[in-house]
Amino acid sequence: MTVPRIQLNDGHSIPQLGFGVFKVDPAETERIVSDALEVGYRHLDTARIYGNEEGVGRAVAASGIPREQLYVTTKLWNDDQGTQSVHDAFDASLERLGLDYVDLYLIHWPSPARDRYVETWHAFEELRDSGRVRSIGVSNFLVPHLERLLGESDVVPAVDQIELHPAHQQPATTAFAEEHGIAIEAWGPLGQGKYPLFELPEVADAAAAHGRSPAQVVIRWHLQRGHIVFPKSSTRARMAENFDVFDFELGEAEMQAITALEREGRVSSHPDEVN
Repeated sequence: MTVPRIQLNDGHSIPQLGFGVFKVDPAETERIVSDALEVGYRHLDTARIYGNEEGVGRAVAASGIPREQLYVTTKLWNDDQGTQSVHDAFDASLERLGLDYVDLYLIHWPSPARDRYVETWHAFEELRDSGRVRSIGVSNFLVPHLERLLGESDVVPAVDQIELHPAHQQPATTAFAEEHGIAIEAWGPLGQGKYPLFELPEVADAAAAHGRSPAQVVIRWHLQRGHIVFPKSSTRARMAENFDVFDFELGEAEMQAITALEREGRVSSHPDEVN
């Protein structure tokens, strides 16, 4: 099955559906990612702080899949912000992954109390210029963080990876991103189990109408909204279910009903408070 690709503002493109390994046990990562690759995923999203870059790298190496067919993202943790720290941290991530380059490197959080994300972004530009990173972006950046970044750099982030699900859609951030050509990646796309999306009639009724699971309906909602999304699962059957979302389409009324579930229902920390 061919996954649609989103064109980024730097000329590269990214598979719209991927596989995330947030909170995946490092001891289980190689098996779980290997299963995901066998199901058909080619876009993998990890981070230094997850502690499982090595497992992702082992699964990639064992898969036999040509590197150019894979899309690998990792992220810089907060205490590695700063020019030299960025380069050292990236070298370490690349070694753990066993790769010559990553497709996307993200500043994990703005960490505003540190006040180093602009300096860090300039170091990201150097990494991109070196060829060891194809695209650079940010994660958990809100409008004020993006405005400052754009005011002090000529390089616009390729993506902003933010908490985004029907109960928390971040309309101000997504509108700003669209205006400036920044692609939106949705983490926690199913509400991380902390918001009862699957029990709501707007989701359950659409699932029944299409003979699909509530999770498939929410993933489909993301795809039709143009988000890049990477649900996670440790079970192969659920991985396959989450991947099987390209042969049906939600109607306009169904899309509007799910979009109307916005509640500012953030289930994680506020970006200004993560330092």
